[in-house]
Amino acid sequence: MMSKITALVEAKLFQNFLIAVILFNAVTLGLETTTFGKSNADLLHKIDTVILLIFTFELVLKLIAYRLQFFKSGWNCFDLIIVAISWVPAGGALSVLRAFRILRVLRLFSVVPQMRKVIGALGHSLPGMASVVGVLGVVFYVSAVLTTKLFGQHPDPNMQEWFGSIGASSYTLFQVMTLESWSMGIVRPTMELFPYSWLFFIPFIVFTSFAVLNLFIGIIVDAMQVMHEQEEKEEGASATKEDIQRLEAKLDALLKSNKNS
Repeated sequence: MMSKITALVEAKLFQNFLIAVILFNAVTLGLETTTFGKSNADLLHKIDTVILLIFTFELVLKLIAYRLQFFKSGWNCFDLIIVAISWVPAGGALSVLRAFRILRVLRLFSVVPQMRKVIGALGHSLPGMASVVGVLGVVFYVSAVLTTKLFGQHPDPNMQEWFGSIGASSYTLFQVMTLESWSMGIVRPTMELFPYSWLFFIPFIVFTSFAVLNLFIGIIVDAMQVMHEQEEKEEGASATKEDIQRLEAKLDALLKSNKNS
C-alpha cells in the first residue's frame, strides 16, 4: 500500500496534474481582482476551496508515503506552510491573509524540477553574493558621503533633494547604478553646477553597473554549474549501484543454476 502511494505521488502524470492545478489557481486568484471576479465571487470561492482541498490531499499522501522523511525536505515544508496559511480563517484581523493565497503559485518552484534547480543555485550562491554585497555596500557608503559633501552643500533644490543627506545620496546613487534616467535626470543637471562631476559618476557607473552586478551573474552561473556537476555525479553513482545489483543478481542466478545442475 505504501509503495503504491509513493509511486502515485512521484508519478509524472500526478506532477503534471499539480502543475496544471497551480497554474489554474494563479488564473482564478488573478480574476478575483477584476470586475468578473467581483461579480462571481461565490463561484471563485468554491473553485478556490476545491483547489485547496487538492493541495491538502496531496500533502496528506506525501505524509503517508514519506512519514518523518517528509519533513527532511525543505520543499515539502515550504508547501506545508503555504497550504497551512491558506487554511487560516481570513476574517477580522487576519483578513490580510487572503492576499497571501497568491503564494500558492510559488509551489511551482517545488513541483517543476528546472525551477528547483534555479532556486537551489540561488541558495548555493548566497555566500558568494554576500561578499559582493559587502563590497557594494562599502562603495555605496563612501560614495554617498563623498557626494553629500561635494554636491549636497549647494543651495540648489535639486542638489538638496538628491544629495542633501547620506540617505538621499544613497538612493540617488542606486538610481544611477540601475541606469534609470541617470544622464538627463541626475548627472547632466549636476554637471551644470559642477562641470567636473562626471569624473565621479562615470567610474561609479562602470564599477557598480558593469563590474559588481556582473559578479552576481557570474556567481549564480558558477553555482548552477556546480549543482549540475553534483547531479551528474549522483546519477553516475546511482547508475553504478544499479549495475552492481544487476551483476549480483546474475551471479546469484548462475550459482543457483550450477547447484541445480
